[in-house]
Amino acid sequence: MNPIFASLPTTIFETMSGLARQHDAVNLGQGFPDDPGPQDVRAKAADAVLNGWNQYPPMMGLPELREAAARHYAHWQGLDLDPAREVMVTSGATEALAGALMALIAPGEEVVLFQPLYDAYLPLVLRAGGVPRFVSLTPPHWRLDEAALAAAFSPRTRVVLFNNPHNPTGRVFDAQELELLARFCTRSGVILVSDEVWEHVVFDGARHISALSLPGMRERAVKIGSAGKIFGMTGWKVGVVCAAPEIMAALSRAHQFLTFTTPPALQSAVAYGLGKEDGWFDAMRAGLQRSRDRLAQGLAGLGLPTLACSGTYFLNMDLAALGAPIGDAAFCRELVERHGVATIPVSAFYAESPVTSVVRLCFAKQDSTLDEALGRLAAASLHRQPAA
Repeated sequence: MNPIFASLPTTIFETMSGLARQHDAVNLGQGFPDDPGPQDVRAKAADAVLNGWNQYPPMMGLPELREAAARHYAHWQGLDLDPAREVMVTSGATEALAGALMALIAPGEEVVLFQPLYDAYLPLVLRAGGVPRFVSLTPPHWRLDEAALAAAFSPRTRVVLFNNPHNPTGRVFDAQELELLARFCTRSGVILVSDEVWEHVVFDGARHISALSLPGMRERAVKIGSAGKIFGMTGWKVGVVCAAPEIMAALSRAHQFLTFTTPPALQSAVAYGLGKEDGWFDAMRAGLQRSRDRLAQGLAGLGLPTLACSGTYFLNMDLAALGAPIGDAAFCRELVERHGVATIPVSAFYAESPVTSVVRLCFAKQDSTLDEALGRLAAASLHRQPAA
């Protein structure tokens, strides 16, 4: 057995979802919407299954999807991409991440990671032979810090793996922070692998800034997007990778020997979806922002403080401000077992020196689901009688 994977514990998502089922809890743990996704995009996929091509599509992806992605990113992010040489389709963003790390890291080279981090990052870095170097983001603001970056970079740094908008913190990094990171990358000659799957899930009038648009990064960044996140259909697993031709040549070889290709019907549907009018994307964001505000205001009304959220599906509860006498992991277990609400302890997203005072809740749910969770939290009186 490979020791990297054999020694991995049960994921926090499996644990909390199992407890949610056991205790008939409202599950605000796992990050997926509880609606089926846009009907017209689903109908396009169904039509493509019945009437389209169901054999191997091109390894790099259907031309119609690569061209649609290039047009989409030109419109929304001002990027000038050659769909034939700089855009590739993968079977989800996690495959894209795995392929990028396998293609770009030689054993013993260092990878800068930002914690709290998406749980797939560290095992993938280790399996690719990389040596992790961690930058810790700290609440309540989760900002990039120049001193912390300087401590993490070394002559052996080969790749920086970065997530913006950031899961699990809900942070959208500003232009000043992104330019600081770009300066470190260009100065050190490293490649920035930018996980941008939440690029359309930003709030309060924000606009996503892609790593490919940062100063000096057009030739040394890999941009990874997710149709599942854009359209709220997380089971579709269609990723889009963008990079300069020299980098893409290596990425495509890794992809070729991982999944080789992605279901053509889903590719056709995603190509259609990326061409939807601006109003659809604006309405999608507005709906999620309304859900964020509904949950945040409901929690505030119960005396339960939250941290700022400017993107993703996730709102974080601040146990430090609440004065809870136990850490986030014990708090979450208490919450699901005694009060029927499943959440995620953010300490589970750290590889070392975890922050243990933050609890993540998913708000990409129907009003009735959020209201049921708030009702159960109100009955628990957590702000008056913290769990013991």
